[in-house]
Formats: sequence, C-alpha cells, structure tokens
Amino acid sequence: MMIDRQVRKLLFETVAQRVIASADELSDLDRAIGDGDHGINMRRGFEAVLATADELSEKPLGESLKGVGTTLVMKVGGASGPLYGTLFMSLGKSLTDEVSCAQAADAVAAALEAVKARGKSDVGQKTMLDVLFPVLGVLREGGVDIAARLKAAARTAAENTIPMRAIRGRASFLGERSIGHMDPGARSSELIVGAVADVMEGFA
Repeated sequence: MMIDRQVRKLLFETVAQRVIASADELSDLDRAIGDGDHGINMRRGFEAVLATADELSEKPLGESLKGVGTTLVMKVGGASGPLYGTLFMSLGKSLTDEVSCAQAADAVAAALEAVKARGKSDVGQKTMLDVLFPVLGVLREGGVDIAARLKAAARTAAENTIPMRAIRGRASFLGERSIGHMDPGARSSELIVGAVADVMEGFA
C-alpha cells in the first residue's frame, strides 16, 4: 500500500478524531482503576496532532510518524505520553511510504519492544500491550479482510483486559479491585487500531 500525502493526512485526522470523540469514555474507564485523566490527556495530545495534520502529512511517512510521537510525548503527559510517543516514534524509524503487510508487522513488532522497555511491562499485565500484541499477530498472518480482522482482534483483546488483574501502572495499586474493569490504555489502543484499519479499508 502506498501511503501518500492524502492517506497520511486521513490517517492522522481519523485517529485523532476517534480518540478525541472518546475522551469522556476513556476518562470514565480510568476513573474506575486510575486517576481519571487518561481521556483528558489523550484528547489534549491528539488535538495537537489534529491541529498539525496538514503540516505532518507533508513529510514522508517515517518522519510524520516521528512527528506524531514527539507531539504526544510533549502534550499527553502522564504515563501515556511517553508510551504512545515511543510507539509512534519507533514506527517512524522503520516505515516508508510504501508499506507491505510484512513490513508493517516488523515495524509494529519493533515498536512494541520499545514500548515494553519504556513501560517495563509485558503482555498479560492489563496494559495497551494486551491489545497491540494480538493486533501484531493478525498483521503477521496477513491475508484477506485484514482490516476487519485487525478491528475484531483489537476489540476482543480490549474486552479481555476486563477480567485481568493489573500488574503495571496506577491500576496495579488496586490489586484485586482492578479486576472487572477494561484497561483505559487497552481501549485507546483499540480506538487507534480501529481508525487505522478503517482508513486501510477505504484505500484497499
């Protein structure tokens, strides 16, 4: 798939709008097991991305993704800023304007290792990684209807964080009380994956 300026702009706008529209939901999820500011922080970061979508999309995909990551680090704050910033900046290191499914999978795999290192976290600890690793699995599989399968995998994986006990982040302080709530980072990751998949589907 060729990620030209038009596609880049649509990608950044769609992701940003999806996160901004869900800010209240994300804060409600965070209020149950965190400090309640995940939605506010993510909205602030992605409003900044949306405001600079034109400028970002003028750059090649790698550079524009690094720009998104830098914006999120500066604007989001909390734990999520560095983690999402690391995700996008790492993706920017290995993606070019022409992206195959295999190349996307390799880039996501490297990005997730960077996020794991930054957050000192792993799969099964009730974090964004619990959505992003199943998504990586779908990318590795490739094949037809990949956008729909990416969305389904992300949705299921986010729901699967509900019965988990949090091991990392503020929610881990709650111990057993963190069980029964969806992780807000998992939900915001689902939103981002869904937005990207929708754009992919539109240009397939």
